[in-house]
Amino acid sequence: MTTTVPTPDLSGDYAIDPTHSRIGFVARHAMVTKVRGAFNDFAGTGHFDAAEPSNSSLSITIQATSIDTRNADRDNHLRSNDFFDMETYPEITYTSTSVEAVDATTYRVTGDLAIKGVTKPVTIDFEFTGAAVDPYGNHRIGLEGTVAVNRKDWGVNWNAALEAGGVLVSENVTLEFEVSAIKSA
Repeated sequence: MTTTVPTPDLSGDYAIDPTHSRIGFVARHAMVTKVRGAFNDFAGTGHFDAAEPSNSSLSITIQATSIDTRNADRDNHLRSNDFFDMETYPEITYTSTSVEAVDATTYRVTGDLAIKGVTKPVTIDFEFTGAAVDPYGNHRIGLEGTVAVNRKDWGVNWNAALEAGGVLVSENVTLEFEVSAIKSA
């Protein structure tokens, strides 16, 4: 993949384009395979300062009920009190507290991740994947990042022991962000 280096003219306010972005996750199931899922309803805004990344910010709100693992029974179980208790906690939020440049195309974003009423700091390295003007005249930037978290840190504790040893759902979950953001006029 060819990555361009951010230039000062990319600085500005952005909104995440949810139709061209993905917020997903991966968890081990039954100790043998990975289950992938995504949240289909989310919104996010940010400010990007290419010259002074520490002036940048990011805020994302996810509608937890939009969870989608391509299995209705599993999705309903995830929505229940066993996992996310989405009736009580309908949103998952991430709000940056600091941004720093790691190198010419990587930005380390530290922020507060709130799930089930529990807020913990999480640091995500985002790779700047490029900039473009789309056919509609929108100025876009792309960012991708992943981070592994322990779901129990947010009170997402349910599990079941397996007969052969181990557990049904891994504690560690990888969060995945693939973002296309549109610059505000």
